[in-house]
Formats: sequence, structure tokens, C-alpha cells
Amino acid sequence: MTQMRVTPLSRLMGQETSVSRTTPLDVFKLARKKWLAGERLDVGKLAAELGVGRATVFRWVGTRENLYGEICSSLFARVLESAHRDARGSGLAKVIDTLERLLRALAAAAPLQRFVAEDPEFAMRVLTSRASPVQLRSTEAVRALLEPLAAPLPLPPGELAYIIVRITESFLYRDVLTGDAADIEAAIRAIRVLLGAKRKR
Repeated sequence: MTQMRVTPLSRLMGQETSVSRTTPLDVFKLARKKWLAGERLDVGKLAAELGVGRATVFRWVGTRENLYGEICSSLFARVLESAHRDARGSGLAKVIDTLERLLRALAAAAPLQRFVAEDPEFAMRVLTSRASPVQLRSTEAVRALLEPLAAPLPLPPGELAYIIVRITESFLYRDVLTGDAADIEAAIRAIRVLLGAKRKR
């Protein structure tokens, strides 16, 4: 089974650093800023702007594709955290509300929409490949939502989380994958059925 590539950047993700010299996190922060502003990432330009060698940046981040993956993973984590904070209810109801808010926010995220529209094939490799940080970290985050539930689940949390992420990918990027329009409502219905949640009235 293909695993996510471990790089100096991936080992630092989620950590704070007070070191004054340039680090892989500086590359990440600059790249994320440019991505959010709608710029395409050029490793050579990132290296020059930070005053380090191009080879050093590649050693830190792995590949340009992997760097995009770290950025998209961080977007997913931020949106999920916000969705969970704003979600209503408790237990399974809160999890469902969190996932609904997450899906709607991702569908409305302009940087993500732009990234997919500009280069769909490359974007799908970054967003849906098992070798990318995105799918792995997204699955881990959803599993963390499911594990505290007291109610019995139809499958182990890890398996459910993977299926939920795949459902999200299938409907959120359906226009790229099948040519049909993205359908967030269908994704939400599928997730509710999967988790055995009662339909909203």
C-alpha cells in the first residue's frame, strides 16, 4: 500500500518554532500565502525569496506536489476545526453537523475551487492520492471525530473515516472525476445514511 512521503516539512507540520534561521515551515508559510492569493507555486522562486537553495527546498518539502498537499491538508484542518467549533448538538448529531459544515465550507473555498479549476489532473493527484498528505490527514481528522462517540458505529472509526473522506472526494470533485456537477447535498445524505443518522426534518 502506498504511504504518504515523510519529509522534513511533514515532520514539522503542527509544531511551533522560535528558531530564527529559515526552516521548512517558512517555506510552507510562504507557499500557503501565495496559494491563498491565487499564485502558482514555483519552488525556485520560493527558494530565492527565502534566501535558500532550490535543492534545499526540495529536500525539505519532497516535491512540488507534496508541498501543495501540505497546504491543502492545513486548509482541511482549519475548516474542520471551525466547523466542529460551530456545530450544534452532541454525540452523533454534532459529528453530522460538523461534517455538513465542513463540506459546505470546502465547496465554497475560493482557493480550493481555483486550484482544481486551473489544473484538474494535478489537483486530483494532490487531493485524492493515497501518496498525498491530504487523504491521510483528512481521514485521521475524521476518525478523531468519530472515536469518542458512545453510540455503536456500523464499522470501526478508521474504516468509516476513510469511507467518509472518499464520499467527500467523489461528490465535491465530481465535475472533474465524472463530468457531472458537484453535489454537496448528495454527499451529506450519503454520510448520514452511512452513520445511521436520522434524516433532518
